[in-house]
Amino acid sequence: MVALRSGGRTLLVLLTLLATLLAGGPVAAQASAPALTLPAPTGRYPVGTTWLHLTDDARPDPWRPELRRELMVSLWYPAVASPGTPAPYTTAAVSARIIAAEGLPLPPDLLTTVRTNARRDVPVRPTARGWPLVVLSPGFSLSRESVTGLAEELASRGYVVAGVDHPHEARGVEFPDGRVADCLACEATGPDRMPRVVEGRAADVSFLLDRLTGPRPVWRGARFVDPARIGMVGHSIGGASAAQTLRTDPRVDAGVNLDGTHFVPVPADSVAKPFLLVGSERPTDASWLRDWPGLAGWKRWLTVTGSGHLSFTDRPVLGAQLGMDPGAIPGDRQLLITRAYVAAFLDTHLRGRPQPLLDGPAPAYPEVRFQHGTPTPAAAG
Repeated sequence: MVALRSGGRTLLVLLTLLATLLAGGPVAAQASAPALTLPAPTGRYPVGTTWLHLTDDARPDPWRPELRRELMVSLWYPAVASPGTPAPYTTAAVSARIIAAEGLPLPPDLLTTVRTNARRDVPVRPTARGWPLVVLSPGFSLSRESVTGLAEELASRGYVVAGVDHPHEARGVEFPDGRVADCLACEATGPDRMPRVVEGRAADVSFLLDRLTGPRPVWRGARFVDPARIGMVGHSIGGASAAQTLRTDPRVDAGVNLDGTHFVPVPADSVAKPFLLVGSERPTDASWLRDWPGLAGWKRWLTVTGSGHLSFTDRPVLGAQLGMDPGAIPGDRQLLITRAYVAAFLDTHLRGRPQPLLDGPAPAYPEVRFQHGTPTPAAAG
């Protein structure tokens, strides 16, 4: 569950497979790479998306202090049904940075070919109460496109979802003027590196909430966001940042950590809000054992048998479509499990709709083991 497991090895396998395909190699007897497509979301609403560029004039960038902190944000939301082509998965510049980082001779825009399920800049579906807001923070060196499959699902179920790119902590973050921020944190050293990431991301999220739910929101659809119902979900170090944000920002009501080490300790009884830990099938993370007592509210600790660190991202889905063996769990099912449990948690704690899926082992999901936090016989504590 170490947050530095950003997906390099799995992405390397994926890109190597792509290189073989493009070279005409004997992979799954395919003459060319198939189209890459994210599974359709299962909720009742069409999904819209838009991109925001935000600058925090009050805060220097933690990796380039001569600059003000900038963010790129993707918003996914319940939309009015509108015609149009699917929104892009990522930009050509970001795709090129990811491929270049692996040192493989591939088309630089390869990752722009992924077909999504959201329409760009279509109107938000009106609602009287306001849609709950969920912030998504990706893993270390990954960018916001890596959690698109989860974001589209939540939006289709009636959430506004804000996926945050944290510049200089991803292989590439492109701004509207064409500048691209490279991963300076990837090259940094020292024991304070990962705590700096966690603390900086908590500050990023607080700034984002200021701009989305404050008196002068930057997005015209913000009037349909309910500022009293906010959750945060993160993969890897994004999950560690969710725990930190629950401590530092009272506006965030509930959090989910998807397989991320807590580089900043959670003091005893310091988080009295609902928190869900979902881990891959790896040795138990010592930071989770250390910080379990610090989670003083509703809490669960789940493990997904047969999963890996990237199982909570889009990577297994894309790899499976290319004929790569996804391991013990099919790629689409890995995303299905993540979607189901994250949505059940958010429905329970942001909508007040308790979900039996969180009460104990479910026959529909035999891969999911309850380690702590439930009185059922399968629980460990």
